[in-house]
Amino acid sequence: MNRVSIQTQDFDVSTELAALRAQDARVGAVCCFVGTVRDRNDGDSVSTMELEHYPGMTEKSIEAMVDEALRRFDIFGARVIHRVGLLQPLDQIVLVAVTSAHRGESFQACEFLMDYLKTQAPFWKKEQTGQGARWVDARVSDDAALARWGITAGNA
Repeated sequence: MNRVSIQTQDFDVSTELAALRAQDARVGAVCCFVGTVRDRNDGDSVSTMELEHYPGMTEKSIEAMVDEALRRFDIFGARVIHRVGLLQPLDQIVLVAVTSAHRGESFQACEFLMDYLKTQAPFWKKEQTGQGARWVDARVSDDAALARWGITAGNA
């Protein structure tokens, strides 16, 4: 099973979690986060979001994030799916799933991976609003979330 997928097509959470568990009797906890496209951002309505990436480079960067999660936490496996292309509000955009023996490690690793993804993954997001198209920058709060893991946004 691939640990990282960058794709235009939607994903089925149940299918992905079943594949991640894959009859592994050690697994006592599965934690997942599913991010969706919102219809508002910074006070403006959003009609679409378009995500771009560099094929190959993006996957390699996220694989390194998963390797780091495996080093930091007592987890068995992780799965990250991130969609690219043109997305609508309510569309699923990202899945991060982690397995471990106990919930604490899964929760921590899942949150770590999301914090890392939000600040370090090489994606470029453009929103279409009533005022026109605009590029979305990383939020200061995302950098602060990453910093609590001892990582600064520029040095990940």
